[in-house]
This record gives sequence, C-alpha cells and structure tokens, in this order.
Amino acid sequence: MPHDSNKEIQEASLIGRILSMEALLLVMGIASLAYGIINVVAINIFWGVVIVPGVFVLHKVRRKNWERHWQELEAERKLLNERHAKSGTVSPGESSDDK
Repeated sequence: MPHDSNKEIQEASLIGRILSMEALLLVMGIASLAYGIINVVAINIFWGVVIVPGVFVLHKVRRKNWERHWQELEAERKLLNERHAKSGTVSPGESSDDK
C-alpha cells in the first residue's frame, strides 16, 4: 500500500480542528454549566453561561476579515474629512486649532 502524505495532512488537519482551542473552550463551558446545574453550584453555572456564548463571539471575531474592515474604516474617515473640508466644518476628532 503506497504512503499517502496528503491523506495524513488531511487527517492531522481534522484532528487539529476537532481539538482546537475554541472546541476545548466550548467543552469546558458546557461541562462547567452541566456540573453547576447538576450540583447546584452558582459559580459554575455563571462561568458556563459566560463561556458558551463567548466561544461563539470568539469564533465570529476570529473569522472576520480585519484587513478589509480597517480599509473600510479608513475610506469612511477620508470621505468624512473631505465632506467636512468642503463644508468648512470641523471634523470629529479634529479641533478648531488644527485647521
């Protein structure tokens, strides 16, 4: 049987995704929540309720294209500065002394 390194890489990638930090945090949050509910321990319930949604927020933040986000903010700021320059008003974040 020939040695298929591509298959090994795919398997390692799958294991890496399964055992990712996000997955471990989710498991810990669910475990803390379950332990707290079963044993009526308020602090474990609290941490479970905080961790589980936090994992989903973390997932969304990590997947966001931050380069594009900063470029869009910079373009918006330039547009606002141009509009304020045409109208003669002071733009936000700029004092009247800066002009």
